[in-house]
Amino acid sequence: MPTPNPNGNHKRSTLLRLGLPIGSLQETTISLLQQAGYRIHLRARSYTPDIDDSDVEVVMFRAQEISRYIDDGVLDVGITGHDWVVENNSNVHEVCQLQYSKATDKPARWVLAVPDESSVQKAEDLADGIIATELVHTTTKFFADQNIPIRKVEFSWGATEVKARLVDAIVDITETGSSLRANNLRVIDTILTSTTRLIANHNAWADQNKQQKIEALALLLNGAINAREKIGLKLNTPREKLDQIVGLLPAEKSPTISELADSQWVALEVIVDEQVGRELIPQLRRAGATGIISYNLKLIIP
Repeated sequence: MPTPNPNGNHKRSTLLRLGLPIGSLQETTISLLQQAGYRIHLRARSYTPDIDDSDVEVVMFRAQEISRYIDDGVLDVGITGHDWVVENNSNVHEVCQLQYSKATDKPARWVLAVPDESSVQKAEDLADGIIATELVHTTTKFFADQNIPIRKVEFSWGATEVKARLVDAIVDITETGSSLRANNLRVIDTILTSTTRLIANHNAWADQNKQQKIEALALLLNGAINAREKIGLKLNTPREKLDQIVGLLPAEKSPTISELADSQWVALEVIVDEQVGRELIPQLRRAGATGIISYNLKLIIP
């Protein structure tokens, strides 16, 4: 019999409820799922996108909330930052790390920052100070663990950089540091380093059918991430120049070599970094390779 959900509707016990983040990670996450082979359509003013998998239901939440809803069992699985798992003290199963973020593939950092003109040089200098941040509990614990007494950690509803000159310091998230530099702020410490994670409810993970579905999702998402900034190369080369052509390829890459109808020629196929490819293709052509084809990849499963 279907299990009633909090909204009074019914859902199949095998249905996997997936939480995706609204906000800065939304566009990148949807794009990644599409690259992984899922068709997702987000309707205007709707928080329940359509997905071409009858065993999955997608619900959009703020990244800050997803780990709490997974802990509570409202969601079975979701994508969010490790920072919000820590901030919410959520008891969830971490399935895997997903090495992507809003702007880069580098981890995001929550940093303690002050204006360039501030006399503060280290965290200890902020004793009895006021700190503004969205990451209230984690920041409070940071100062407590270092035995630095502060007056208050104040919740910031966004635009935290602007408040750096109204309070003593801020704790804000950064990937590249460009926003901090634009606001003439400098970093004095790092509170937390975070990457995107796929996390699951413990009961959902204990369900064999749901676990298989979650593991498949993790495999495809990481396959899509692995394929980013990679290209495939196909080319033909005279057999007599095969060693020379192979010698141009990155040392760690072993190409697939296929026989052609003309026994004097062979075909090669290899995967390389996109930046390597743009340098490599002219070299291959000069060395005698022909029929060079470069193509984008959707998935790379090791």
